[in-house]
Amino acid sequence: MRHHSDLTGILVLDKDLGMSSMRAVEIARRRAGRAKAGHAGTLDPLATGVLVVAFGRETKAIELLMATEKRYETDVDLSAFTTTDDREGERREIAVATPPTREAVERALAGFLGDIMQQPPAFSAVHVGGTRAYALARNDAPPDLPPRKEMVPEIALLKNEWPIATVSIRSGKGFYVRSLARDLGLALGTGGHCATLRRTAVGPFTVKTARRLEDLPVHIDESCVIPLETALAAMG
Repeated sequence: MRHHSDLTGILVLDKDLGMSSMRAVEIARRRAGRAKAGHAGTLDPLATGVLVVAFGRETKAIELLMATEKRYETDVDLSAFTTTDDREGERREIAVATPPTREAVERALAGFLGDIMQQPPAFSAVHVGGTRAYALARNDAPPDLPPRKEMVPEIALLKNEWPIATVSIRSGKGFYVRSLARDLGLALGTGGHCATLRRTAVGPFTVKTARRLEDLPVHIDESCVIPLETALAAMG
């Protein structure tokens, strides 16, 4: 029988709220007998959902998996901006005399469809002269990051109940949902930050097939993972 340290395959996790992606990977790696492991795209601690973990030889496919499209659902709180563009940061309340209608929110969202220019959040992992942007922001020196071209094939308003607008997004690699929340508020003349964020898919991997760490066995083996060939076929 193969030792756990030789485990090779793809594990699709449904990451819990409050846990960092690296922590989730480390727990999975420990249960897999310290097998070589990596993940295909970070999720913030305040985000939940699909985190694709590669073990063994399949870690070579991480860049390929990271380049796939992602799907998200987010509750955007339009009553305030925050320093981090999510609920972790300090709030700056925005007085809104008349909340935007559903039609107004849908029109604003349409402006984020297709090829767009997006400024990453100050609290992000973008490199600024060899330093992560979040490190500068934590030292009260938030960088003014240049906008980057992003692709948004789909965006839709699922629900609009002031102050929350629930939005679904299909995006390419490098898209920041927190930036969308901020920019939606700017477009509407309201506030805007992510109150919740859930990644529902990474390429062909969805939350329907993802497993929470607490539901996995103590010892992760071949029965828990998907061969890369199967994953690539699904990406088809």
